[in-house]
Amino acid sequence: MPKSGLTVILVATAIAGVVSYFVTWLVPRVIGFAEYTTFAVFWAALYLLVGTLFGVQQEVTRGTRRVDTDAPNPARTFGLLVAVVTFAAVLATSPLWVGAVFADYGWGLVLPLAAGAASYAVVAVLGGTLFGLSEWRSAAGLLLLDALLRVIAVAIALAVTHDIVAIAWAVVVPFPLSILLVWPFVRSRVAGKATLDVGYRQLTWNVGRTVTAAAATGAMVSGFPLLFGLASDGEPASLVGMIILAATLVRAPLIVVVQALQGYLLVQFRDAPERASRRLLLILAGLAGAGLVLAALGWLLGPLVFGWLFPGEPVPGAGFIAVLVASSALVGSLSVTGAAVLARNRHHLYTAGWVTGALVTIVALLLPLDLEPLAITALIAGPAAGLAVHLSGLALRR
Repeated sequence: MPKSGLTVILVATAIAGVVSYFVTWLVPRVIGFAEYTTFAVFWAALYLLVGTLFGVQQEVTRGTRRVDTDAPNPARTFGLLVAVVTFAAVLATSPLWVGAVFADYGWGLVLPLAAGAASYAVVAVLGGTLFGLSEWRSAAGLLLLDALLRVIAVAIALAVTHDIVAIAWAVVVPFPLSILLVWPFVRSRVAGKATLDVGYRQLTWNVGRTVTAAAATGAMVSGFPLLFGLASDGEPASLVGMIILAATLVRAPLIVVVQALQGYLLVQFRDAPERASRRLLLILAGLAGAGLVLAALGWLLGPLVFGWLFPGEPVPGAGFIAVLVASSALVGSLSVTGAAVLARNRHHLYTAGWVTGALVTIVALLLPLDLEPLAITALIAGPAAGLAVHLSGLALRR
């Protein structure tokens, strides 16, 4: 596999990460921590669904094969079906949770949530197809365009209003827009060039397991602010917002990079199984080293940087920031072992690791602890438990 593919994905991920950081900084800076809590809950709910649907992209990546004949690709039809089902499911179930999740806005935030999740299903299928075909530049372009469109849309929305519903629509519009803008450039590389190694029945079964695992991933990563917000109901909004924002910003560098590389890693492990174990160990060692270095930097500089970015707002402690970085290294490691497990077609083990991590995270959030210890316990215990499941399964199989 050419190193240029890794370079292209890393560069696109880095730029997209910086852009996402800017959005995460800009919104609370403009509207304040208290209002940001509501926005953060919407963001977490959306990316919990997006993270869940990322399981579709992972299975499409694993199963995509290049063909020479103009063969139909079942992934396209499957993606459209998933989009329709997702939209309908969000709307149909909303009466059960809208009061607890979006108490002050109700349907105003349900509609953009449903539209954003449904349109991402199509993004997931196209992204998975591009990764599966090793079309690294096109996959990187899709990732980068989505991030750039989002920061532009959010910045425009904030310039004219502080209304959370308007900002929410600005967050979701880039999903369908990126597809419309990218498709004319990638159509010749994809249409008639790809197929899947399974039929609809096996595809549905495989996707069911990867989506379950991805939902668990979302609960521990993008959905954590939502879960933590529910667990800390009645606590001061500014303090809850500070912890949510710190967890989002501090964990992002490692988690965003590793998750963006999952398609690349999956193809690497899939196409070179004889080198997979050595690559896995090297990557895990690198993540551990990076986690230690970033944790030390967080301890030394985190409170100072946080206070400079958000003057007049609560500042997290140095130890809290360092532990958040350590938790991100664990989630990153779990993502890497997940790619290695999925590349070997071990969907059950893949799902078991992520579901275990999510369940441990949720149970930890029920403990009678103060807010910061509660967040730390949940963020460390969950991914550590999931990582233990993956590594044990890989070791036993060998």
